[in-house]
Amino acid sequence: MTDVNDENDEAAVLLRLIGADPAANDEVLALVPGTRSASVLTAAALLSRDPDMLARAAQLALAPRERQLVALADAHLHGQADLFDGLVRDHLSEHPDHLLAAWIASRPL
Repeated sequence: MTDVNDENDEAAVLLRLIGADPAANDEVLALVPGTRSASVLTAAALLSRDPDMLARAAQLALAPRERQLVALADAHLHGQADLFDGLVRDHLSEHPDHLLAAWIASRPL
């Protein structure tokens, strides 16, 4: 079972990453070994360009919103610009409050 404090800590680190806190990059990567968060693994995969982390995120992504996040991150990671544009546009129209998806969209392909 995941501790609520761990989830809150991970969410706080992700918010700092999205807010461009330079220390957050290393902190997200440090969370990878013990996390059960698809969002943390997705962010880490993009920071490290490691498709294995994204595969692990896909295994943990249970909700449609998480599965969509992993799919758009996969398109981004593989430089599939047209697919990425469509996925991120659809995702953000359904989930306009999804800051991590918006952060991914702001990153260069």
